[in-house]
Amino acid sequence: MSSAPGEQFEVRQTSTSEDYTPDPSNSIKLSPQRQALVDDIIALYSCEPTIRRVERYTSDCVYDDQFVYANDRYKMAGQWFALPKLFKASVNERYEIIKNDRDLIQFKNEQSWTFKLIPKTATINALVSLSLDPDTVDSDFIQVKYHKDQANDKDYSHEGVGFSFKKWQADKVMQNMDSEEVKYFEKDKGAAKEPVRKYGSGEGAAEKVDHTTSDKS
Repeated sequence: MSSAPGEQFEVRQTSTSEDYTPDPSNSIKLSPQRQALVDDIIALYSCEPTIRRVERYTSDCVYDDQFVYANDRYKMAGQWFALPKLFKASVNERYEIIKNDRDLIQFKNEQSWTFKLIPKTATINALVSLSLDPDTVDSDFIQVKYHKDQANDKDYSHEGVGFSFKKWQADKVMQNMDSEEVKYFEKDKGAAKEPVRKYGSGEGAAEKVDHTTSDKS
């Protein structure tokens, strides 16, 4: 149900390969409403945050990647609006939609990040999973409950020093963000939350999937 906190919408998976190189020619075609959602997510990755784009997430959303665990839209807004301060540029090289289920969109994403303080560009391939809000899945403005970004084959354990850093980083960014856009979402910091689920090695409760070829179903 849509009223359930974002933590309940996590997709657990390990992959048969850590190669998430996208092939746009194999990309599954989306409806206009779903394509608009993906376009907004790609724009956020590309250092183009707006209030409307951050509103693609529910107030109780979770964002989970190798560096950050943000468990409400206020923390999420801090992450997206911080990117232009940290990176000189972020360019979406290409992406491939590999799954288009009623409640889940997945795509392989290739993003090039150019740092502001260091004259270096890093290109990262990742698997992005967007768990959709049941109440908006059939609307013109679809929202996301859980956004996971994985750069290797093993899912996250949500344990240990690494996870503590991910949570600390999300909170620390908020302490240093004073933009009006981020303050707009301050009302969401009290959104419903549940204790994070822990998975030991990262393989617990994780479906083994093959993302080496496109899923056309």
